[in-house]
Amino acid sequence: MTARAAAGPGADLRVAVVGGGPGGLYAAALLKRLDPAREITVWERNAPDETFGFGVVLSDETLGGIEHADPVVYEALCRDFVRWDDIDIVHRAFHQTSGGHGFAALGRRRLLEILHERCHALGVRIRFRTEAPDPDTLAAEYDLVVAADGVHSATRARYADVFRPRITAHRCRYIWLAADFALDAFRFEIAETEHGVLQLHAYPYAADASTVIVEMREEVWRAAGFEELDETESVARCAKIFTEALRGRPLRSNNSAWTTFRTVVNERWSHGNTVLLGDAAHTAHFSIGSGTKLAVEDALALAACLAEQPDVPGALAAYEAERKPVVASTQRAARASLEWFEELRHQLDLPPRRFAFNLLTRSRRVTHGNLRLRDARFTEAVEREAGCPPGTPPMFTPFRLRGLTLRNRVVVSPMDMYSAAEGVPGDFHLVHLGARALGGAGLVMTEMVCVSAEGRITPGCAGLYTGRQAEAWRRVTDFVHTRAPGTAIGVQLGHSGRKGSTRLMWEGMDEPLPEGNWPVAAASPLPYKPGSQTPRQLTRAQLTDIREQFTAAAWRAARVGFDLLELHCAHGYLLSGFLSPLTNHRTDAYGGSLEKRLRFPLEVFDAVRSVWPAERPMTVRISATDWAEGGTTPEEAVEIARAFARHGADAIDVSTGQVVADERPEFGRSYQTPFAERVRREVRVPVVAVGAISSWDDVNSLILAGRADLCALGRPHLYDPHWTLHAAADQAYEGPGAPWPTPYRPGSRRPPTGRTDAPKPRLTLDG
Repeated sequence: MTARAAAGPGADLRVAVVGGGPGGLYAAALLKRLDPAREITVWERNAPDETFGFGVVLSDETLGGIEHADPVVYEALCRDFVRWDDIDIVHRAFHQTSGGHGFAALGRRRLLEILHERCHALGVRIRFRTEAPDPDTLAAEYDLVVAADGVHSATRARYADVFRPRITAHRCRYIWLAADFALDAFRFEIAETEHGVLQLHAYPYAADASTVIVEMREEVWRAAGFEELDETESVARCAKIFTEALRGRPLRSNNSAWTTFRTVVNERWSHGNTVLLGDAAHTAHFSIGSGTKLAVEDALALAACLAEQPDVPGALAAYEAERKPVVASTQRAARASLEWFEELRHQLDLPPRRFAFNLLTRSRRVTHGNLRLRDARFTEAVEREAGCPPGTPPMFTPFRLRGLTLRNRVVVSPMDMYSAAEGVPGDFHLVHLGARALGGAGLVMTEMVCVSAEGRITPGCAGLYTGRQAEAWRRVTDFVHTRAPGTAIGVQLGHSGRKGSTRLMWEGMDEPLPEGNWPVAAASPLPYKPGSQTPRQLTRAQLTDIREQFTAAAWRAARVGFDLLELHCAHGYLLSGFLSPLTNHRTDAYGGSLEKRLRFPLEVFDAVRSVWPAERPMTVRISATDWAEGGTTPEEAVEIARAFARHGADAIDVSTGQVVADERPEFGRSYQTPFAERVRREVRVPVVAVGAISSWDDVNSLILAGRADLCALGRPHLYDPHWTLHAAADQAYEGPGAPWPTPYRPGSRRPPTGRTDAPKPRLTLDG
């Protein structure tokens, strides 16, 4: 293969790069290096030495890509990098250090110099102090246009109807400054003032300089008077507030201004031969790393795709397909980190080590396991402060709800199995729930058990509205209590509401039955989706009947030996339908304000609690957001949780969505846990976290950070009924939080997968 053939589409491409920041410059250098025949021009409105900000942090992963793609740039960067391992966290006179993190940084101006030199050496033309031509003109005159023109991209604005950007402004103001000395760690410091909370993010980027970012909520910024200060006065005020961190030294600025971070998301990244790169395509909050890192990775991917694909359209499609999922994941982590700092005032009263752990794991990318590998001493100190016995992972600490003590923090989440006959659970349920009880979880939950035949979701849903059903459930609870002692079993009671009379999940989820439909009822006569039945609006008399059905089912559940009862007020089923303004349009005493929408669910809760044994706990599952405009807000979710807690709920099981068919969830790792954390923090009630929690490391992290008290996992327990026992084995834990059933003890060690006793080579001889 010739060098020209290896260069990919459009040898002799004419390339225009709009924006001379690190992403645009590096893209230009790579594209020219891959094919020297390409004519590449960069337009940069500023002078060569004009730049915003001070230091740039790059990860080892990004540096590895640079080293492979362009060793010349990599070697130049390495000569100037400042490296360090520690993160310092200073809060309320507690100074804590966590080590082993590994950072590399250099000055942004020096980075630009290195890239300028590389571009000049390769023959890239850079036009400084020059506005780029109109995007339409560039697209007509060049084969490829790389729009790296930043967060305020004119190219993106010109083709907004194609790129369809969403730009979200957030609630904090920040200013980018520098100090003329090198910190010896990445430093987070919290300042509590009469006006509110400020935070400092600072790190070294040269032997004699550090980046310093000061951030605070908008209302704190205004109350503290920063709105009235000029640049010099703002810089001096920040230096005074964080004088200890700065060792009494001043701060300096670089045309620095207070600004609000904006998250940029584009539905598409390319239009014809024009492609977005870096901040023009996406932004991620500075608290999880540098936007420069993402821009450089974009450039690497774009250059690779142009080398691999037969033409420019194919290359741009491949680039977008490769980068969008990676960036989306980064943006989810950045959003979690950003929101943590926005709500920092609510974290301040955590014990000092838990506060530090919570901060370090705020994005959910850094976990308990990561920190244990990086700094075992720090992690063990956090565990001791949280009350974990020596050698006990957080997930295997006990937890008490009313008169029930769970031996660990793992819950088998309620999962509808659609395998009952006329509401009667059979052998399948015995084996399904029994296997998971033997698998070591602290609490095993049934699927939603329906309180009436009309309250079923499908013909295969289980019930507790007949004596025959109750006796079948007794068979399950007896097995769990006798064969899996120490495991608790809970029942979730619910009524399908407008989502009833549908097919089994695998025959068409939420689709009406082809025949044999029964009438459905709801708070308001609104079908779930087009083609669904229109439910009848329940009258007061019918509400009384349904409340009594819940009470009767709860009485049966107590008689057959369930240890815990959960009231299902989530996912658009009947009680959830009363809570959401999208599904409750009533004008009587059960609709309108949140207080009125809560009325019927609370009446049901009180009736159930009155017959449920006083020593046994009750929980409530809620949807903390409908993921739809006009639906339940996170603030309302807090009030819903508070109302149930006041009525005696022992814990809130915080889920989200499934209330309306046109929802738009923001899926991602542990994506529902921020809602649980907020309920726990503001209501001060135990919470169960759910939603894409898939690893025991996630569970340990959430528990130790104080974001949740229990973690419910569904699909992992379908994949592995013994998930909890295997988590214990993987962590070499053999304590009371995860005892193996006696017949299974020989299997408590992972079996070997191949021969491991072969002698290792001792000598290598050259023949």
